[in-house]
Amino acid sequence: MTKLQSNKTESFSRYEFKFLLSKKKADQIENEIKNFMVLDINADKKKSKKYFVRSLYFDTPDYANFYEKVDGIKLRKKFRIRSYTNKEDGKSNLFLEMKGRKNQKTYKLRTKILQEHLNFFSNQKSLFQLFKYYSRENKVINDFVFETLRKKIEPKIVVDYNRRPYINKFGLLFRLTFDTELKSSTGQNIFDNDNNFNFKEFASGKTILELKFERSIQPWFHRIIQNYNLMRLSISKFALGMEKNGFGSETSN
Repeated sequence: MTKLQSNKTESFSRYEFKFLLSKKKADQIENEIKNFMVLDINADKKKSKKYFVRSLYFDTPDYANFYEKVDGIKLRKKFRIRSYTNKEDGKSNLFLEMKGRKNQKTYKLRTKILQEHLNFFSNQKSLFQLFKYYSRENKVINDFVFETLRKKIEPKIVVDYNRRPYINKFGLLFRLTFDTELKSSTGQNIFDNDNNFNFKEFASGKTILELKFERSIQPWFHRIIQNYNLMRLSISKFALGMEKNGFGSETSN
């Protein structure tokens, strides 16, 4: 197996606001923002002007991460493996991500991982094999191993969607993403090598609009919020996907 030459960890800290939109309203807003924003290069080069996102989320046997989100716990974190393809080709980028919330901001740390190492993340017996291929100084890998040993986190749900992302024309970190065609399935691996996935749509016909920024909302977007009467919601694709597949129902009424 290959040892990853670079063990860099990327980190992000920003405000994230989410809105649930009808297709009509999403189309109208997308048309308006083009005066101020441009397509992210990763989407612009594609014919559809959007790209595919797949995430494999981990949770504890008693769904602690799910309930922390549902209950609105301010200090929380979760782990996921993220891919931008649904095919195991041995070369596409994969990332292990640790995402959480601290005070009002969302933070994310991620590190690149290799497809050939995927089984180490879903099999606790081979967990320490990760340190053969990744540095012990890699915070994301270290924290993942610690959480797996402490809380017994394991793969629970796979979430797919298509994303059309826009970035600010004028350089400031101000990003808008339009996520559609959302679906989820139970799964132990991010790739369905055994044809076990059974995807179910959620938020059908809707668009999840995500706004991400470091300091403040741009004045022109304040006008859009007012003109379209946008209501900020606490939406989680992870939680919606879990609910759609019946997770957490054992203890919910």
